[in-house]
Amino acid sequence: MKKIFKNILMLFTATILLVACDSQNLTVLDPNASTTVSLSASDVTLDPNNAGQDVLTVNWTEPDFGFNAGVNYKLILTYAGSDPKEISIGNNLTKVFENVELNKILLGLGLPAGESSEVSVQVKAVLSATSEILSNTTTFNAIVYADKLDLSTIWGVVGSATTNGWDGPDMPFYTTSDANVLVAYVTLIDGEIKFRTNNSWDLNYGDTGNDGTLEQDGTNIPVTAGTYKITFNISDFTYTIEAYTWGIVGDATPIGWPNGNPGDPGYIADQKMTYDSYSDTWKVIIALKDGAIKFRQNESWDVNYGDDGNDGTIEAGGADIPVTAGNYIVTLDLNNNEYTLEPIDHIWGIVGDATPIGWPNGNPGDPGYIADQKLTIDFSVDNNTWIIKGITLSDGAIKFRADESWDVNYGDDGNDGTLEAGGADIPVTAGTYNIVLDFSDPNAPTYTLTAI
Repeated sequence: MKKIFKNILMLFTATILLVACDSQNLTVLDPNASTTVSLSASDVTLDPNNAGQDVLTVNWTEPDFGFNAGVNYKLILTYAGSDPKEISIGNNLTKVFENVELNKILLGLGLPAGESSEVSVQVKAVLSATSEILSNTTTFNAIVYADKLDLSTIWGVVGSATTNGWDGPDMPFYTTSDANVLVAYVTLIDGEIKFRTNNSWDLNYGDTGNDGTLEQDGTNIPVTAGTYKITFNISDFTYTIEAYTWGIVGDATPIGWPNGNPGDPGYIADQKMTYDSYSDTWKVIIALKDGAIKFRQNESWDVNYGDDGNDGTIEAGGADIPVTAGNYIVTLDLNNNEYTLEPIDHIWGIVGDATPIGWPNGNPGDPGYIADQKLTIDFSVDNNTWIIKGITLSDGAIKFRADESWDVNYGDDGNDGTLEAGGADIPVTAGTYNIVLDFSDPNAPTYTLTAI
């Protein structure tokens, strides 16, 4: 009886091992699995008058892995050594690009407007974080159009008083309506600055006499902490530095109407706006309450704007501007004396023990609550791309969340650069990073962490 039982046990064990081996064999990738990409056109000319028109279709074949695989695809576009642009496609085998959509993507890759440039295309088939295959590479030539201003110049402000110190990268000067006059909007600490070209010391200027006139390789320029407008005349090498900010105030803002003047005990600063060189306007991304706002310069009522007609046009000392609660991009256009309040779904931030502030310590309004590390929209691309530049992270993890709440948050289950709602913490090693959060595909948002 014992012998019969022993034989049955051996047979049962062998059957389990055989099934296990068969199960393993079913998941071995076919080494010959491949996918081939093709394009509907070899030359694409993009035109702002053709918004809404389909201009390029990318197709690829389904790879045969030897079993039914749940494959997600990413389209990879590359131009002239730029960082590749990865676009999550899901499980589709085709991607149709509309005129404006493709133009924005190619501008983001660095294609110059009005010139024919070659773009490489590949498809990545992703099974998991460690299992993926790449297609062949094919190319097309594209002519893009400039859909945003680019007021950037080769000049910048560098120094111990700047965010990045003497090593840069420098704080930029922008062009103005006068070809010889440049302008920079900077927040400085106590220290020194100089002006130079191309983030290099090959050509730099200081002010040896501290008299407002620059000399090549001149003396460092001393400055005190503050937010300034620096005007630089490149024809006679004179410059001026003046206090300069724009902000919004009002009971619709998180801090309410101003409670005094800068320097007063307990004074809370205006909600600062940031200069956007791609539209030559001032912007702030902000959550507003039901109430009203106004715009003012240098945290003073000496120069302030409201809207007497509630028609989007500003008037000096005008009426309070009524606002309905929500998230907004608020834009102030001083060239045309106009403003806009553009509703957006969410305001994004990052949290985690890898960030300088750690995981959230409660909810907004709680005593001692510290806000999330906010991202801002990359207005050089579109409203779907959120960024934070030069953030120093430690060993640990991060997640993305909206509106300082866990109601909408994203992690990365596969650690593959594609986000999932409520997904896993994203591991990070210590370093300084530029972080990009991309909602071009709202069903499969992506992110990148680039060490700098």
